[in-house]
This record gives sequence, C-alpha cells and structure tokens, in this order.
Amino acid sequence: MSDLPRKAVTRTAKLAALPLGFAGRATWGLGKRIVGESAEIVGRELQQRTAEQLFKVLGELKGGAMKFGQALSVFESALPEEVAGPYRAALTKLQDAAPPMPTRTVHAVLAERLGDNWAELFAEFDDQPAAAASIGQVHRAVWRDGREVAVKVQYPGAGEALLSDLTQLSRFARLLGPLIPGMDVKPLITELRDRVSEELDYGLEAAAQRAHAREFAGDPDVLVPAVVHQCDQVLVTEWMDGVPLSEVITDGTREQRDRAGQLLSRFLFSGPARTGLLHADPHPGNFRLLPGGPGGEDDWRLGVLDFGTVDRLSGGLPAPIGESLRMTLDGDADGVYDLLRTEGFVKESIELDPDAVLDYLLPIIEPARAREFTFTRGWMRSQAARIADPRSPAHQLGKQLNLPPAYLLIHRVTLSTIGVLCQLGATVRLRDELEEWLPGFVPADELDPAVEESVAEAGA
Repeated sequence: MSDLPRKAVTRTAKLAALPLGFAGRATWGLGKRIVGESAEIVGRELQQRTAEQLFKVLGELKGGAMKFGQALSVFESALPEEVAGPYRAALTKLQDAAPPMPTRTVHAVLAERLGDNWAELFAEFDDQPAAAASIGQVHRAVWRDGREVAVKVQYPGAGEALLSDLTQLSRFARLLGPLIPGMDVKPLITELRDRVSEELDYGLEAAAQRAHAREFAGDPDVLVPAVVHQCDQVLVTEWMDGVPLSEVITDGTREQRDRAGQLLSRFLFSGPARTGLLHADPHPGNFRLLPGGPGGEDDWRLGVLDFGTVDRLSGGLPAPIGESLRMTLDGDADGVYDLLRTEGFVKESIELDPDAVLDYLLPIIEPARAREFTFTRGWMRSQAARIADPRSPAHQLGKQLNLPPAYLLIHRVTLSTIGVLCQLGATVRLRDELEEWLPGFVPADELDPAVEESVAEAGA
C-alpha cells in the first residue's frame, strides 16, 4: 500500500468508476427484467453486485472512502439475508482493518511530531500495525514508564484525502440509495464532510477521551483507556486488550452477545448524561469485551476506543427525545405531534395527521415498549422495508418529516447503535437504560430525587 493520499488522479479515477459500474449493472438489471425475471430477484442481485464493488474500492482507498464504508457497514442488518450474507465478511473487515502505511512513513511522522529521538520515548515499538482504519493506524508499544500503549499515527495527507473522497462520493450518492433500503446516504456523507476537521484534530480527540476516562474510572461496566501523550498527528493511549465486537458478532456466545448489547445501550445513553459528550462513531471496531465485570472474571465490561468524533451535549441528550418517546408509548398522538412540530421535525408548512404520525413511530420504538427486547436482523429489515416501500403509508409520511440539524448526529449514532445491536442479535433491557439516563423519558414528578441530583451533577 503506497502512502495516503495516492495520487489524486488515481483516487478520483477509482471512485469515478463506481457510478459507471452502477449504471452498467442497472442496464444489466433492465435486461433481466425484460426477459421475465421478477423485480425482487433482480433488485437483490443488483444490491449484491453493487455492494461487492463498493466495499472493495472503499477498503482499498482508506481516507473518506473508508470512513464512509465504516459508517455504512453498521446498516447491513437492514439488507435481505440472501444479499447481506455473501459480503458481510467484507463489511466486518472494513470495520477493523485497511492496508497498512509503510514503516518508513510511520517513522517519518513520529520523527516530525515527537522529535528525531522519538524512539527513546518507548521501551518497545512494534513497526507492524495492530489496526488500521480511515485516517490513521495503531501500533502497539511500551511507553518509557513500562505501560503498554497504543500509538495512533495519522496518515500524511489524510485531511486532503477525506475531503476529496467524500466530495466525490456525494456526487453519486443517489445511486447508492438501493444499497440500504429506507436510508438516504447523502446526508450521511454531508455530515461526515462537516466533521472532517474535528476528526483530524487529535487534540480534540484526546480531550474527549480524557473526559470519558475520568468519568468512567473505576466503573464496573465501561472502561476507557487513559491518554498518555498527544501531539499533532500522534495520539498515545493505554493499550486495551479484549474481544473485538466484530468477533462477538461472528463467533460470540449468547451471554457475550447479550452482555455486549446491554453495555452498548448503557454507554449510548449514559455517556452524554455523565460527560456531556456523545461518542459518535459506534461501529464494532471501536468496542471490546473485557473480562472482569461486576460478576468477576466470567463477566464482561465494555471497552471503548476512538473519540475522534463526538457530539457536545451539555446536560446530556435533549429532553424532547425522551419526552416524545414517552408520549408515543403512552399513545398521546396530539402531544407527540405538537412536540415534533415545536422541535422542527414537522415544518410549519406541513400538516400531518397526528394519529398517522403515531402509527409511523410505534413500530420503530418497539424496543422501548417491552422490558426486554431481542434485536434481530429480521426486525431491522422489516423496519427498513416498511419505510422504503413507496407504496406504504410509512414511506409517504416519512418523506414529509424533517430532521433538524441539532439532531442529525444523534439520529445517526442511534441508528448505527441499533444496527450493531441487530448484528449482535442481543436481548437487551433497553427500557432500564432509558429510565435511568434519558432526560424527559420519566416524567419529572416521578423521578427519584437522589437519581435526578446525581445525573445533574454528572452533566455539569
């Protein structure tokens, strides 16, 4: 693998070839339809062929292409099993790995950022990367004080590659529509572009990781590695072993899957309440299962990595989320509708039937209704199909709803986390987490004063 970015013309040519391939497959699909094959069968073949080409190119390029692939990969649960199965392994590989940067390039970055004597900072340094992702790769090392550490080194030119790739991808985003039913990928690409500068700033990442490590120090359920050293393009944190969530998805026991799902849900809702920050990159490569939870060595904790993208939410998740969720569960159609209109989910120029809005929302929030819910790929596919089918009332109503900018990242993170829960097939007591951590979900007059005070202190 050559240094990133490749020559701009090479990267652009690879990405530019994608829509040509999509167009060719569409023509092939039309031909199959003409000779009598069903639209459903042809559509699924098109999905499979498109996905195979897309993820092959994204994995090779890293940069923004890789970042987009990682973000998209958590939604594979929404695809029909006969389509998702053949390339699920490729998606999982995208979540954890990419071709490595040459050793000479790694050493050059370390020398430039840490000084010519950078090797003296380490008792040991492994030139072979332990992990590689969209904008950097991680090397295992031993810090001079004896601590095992992870050294995250940013690819030279990563910012240029991120912006170039995402700009190119946005030009043919509509062609990717059939890949994930019910999902418009253009806002996803736009949001990724908007956060490029934040993603590249290891100073911001270190600050977010320190805040989480401080808050979750000694926590029985969640472990966040401490930051050891940070400078431009280099971030050194304590090393964390454990079972990658991608392995739990493919080979984990029922106990591991359920525990991972519960802890992932807990972190999603408790993180913002306790730190004022939302970890906004919830793909499986960023989580580990670690032995030694509350029940001893046979129990598990959740290890959390990569704080390069966070949403800053002083006071935790917005209370209207919890309030609207509670009112939906209570069947309060008018109350939900009024709140959605106030928050900008229903524009002033749009008039909708409150009961129809309630019917649209109820299946989506099914996991919050029961005390225990099993997330499955089948459930995810049914929700995607309901919203994607142009003939369904849900599709027609969904087109009229609006997603306010303040909720964009929260929406993506929530959907991505649900996608991972479905990949895990986890049985989760989601309502427990909502009641404890989601502002507005429990009416103010029903809150335990001690719990309310402790959450408020954490948010402050």
